[in-house]
Amino acid sequence: MLRIREAIVVEGRYDKNTLSQVVDTLILETGGFRIFKDPDQLALLRRAAEKRGLVVLTDSDGAGFVIRNHIKSVIPGSLLKHAYIPDVYGKERRKRQRGKEGKLGVEGMPPQVLEQVLRRAGATFLDEGARSEEAGPPLTKADLFAAGLSGGADSGARRLALLKRLELPEHMSANGLLAVLNGCYSRWEALELLNQKE
Repeated sequence: MLRIREAIVVEGRYDKNTLSQVVDTLILETGGFRIFKDPDQLALLRRAAEKRGLVVLTDSDGAGFVIRNHIKSVIPGSLLKHAYIPDVYGKERRKRQRGKEGKLGVEGMPPQVLEQVLRRAGATFLDEGARSEEAGPPLTKADLFAAGLSGGADSGARRLALLKRLELPEHMSANGLLAVLNGCYSRWEALELLNQKE
């Protein structure tokens, strides 16, 4: 069992059940879209974020990104870390049919993938030493532009290719990609990833 300092927010109870078999931390649920109408739940998320930090771990489908973006809009970014599961097509065991987009959600991810996405998000694992602080200055949008990943005719296709290479969801925006690159890699590692040819 991995001990993590930050609280983690997921969409529903099945996600929570799956994650609780991997990590030992406070796991909160949005109740799907209920988060939009539940000020008490939002207050709880805000309190957890202020007290220990919050990792947002939603599904990689459109609905997951709507929920993620809502949380981003009401809780300061300095208190949030974003974990993204890869696009894996299939059906969860408990369901009769695939979801609307045909992708597995958090509940369908194996434990090693969940650990990997939490590490990528920069979650603080309590039983391990701290990461080196020699990461260098963070990447900016100018770095994405210079690498041809934004502002160009084929930027979307190039960004999608990078997202696939990094096993990140295809719905991720340039800003989301930038947050992952800065949260998971040193500047030099991230620049190397940006400059790799497909």
